[in-house]
Amino acid sequence: MGLHFGDLARVRHIITYTMSPFEQRAFANYFSKGIPNVWRRFSSSFFKVAPPMILAYVTYTWGNSVHEQSKRKNPADYENDE
Repeated sequence: MGLHFGDLARVRHIITYTMSPFEQRAFANYFSKGIPNVWRRFSSSFFKVAPPMILAYVTYTWGNSVHEQSKRKNPADYENDE
């Protein structure tokens, strides 16, 4: 019935190794090394990422407020209308 997806092409001189899913440990050292590693990576990159994001947010909100104010009519322009 044709070739299976993994056997579509034959590639020479490339060696692949596989491991049975039953031999793998999906959550090995999850709590002892995983969570501290996530905290270390987060704290090391927070001060590189947060200031530009905060600056972009403040600029965006300031621009929106200025745009909303510029859409309003000036009441002083219509004081002498009858």
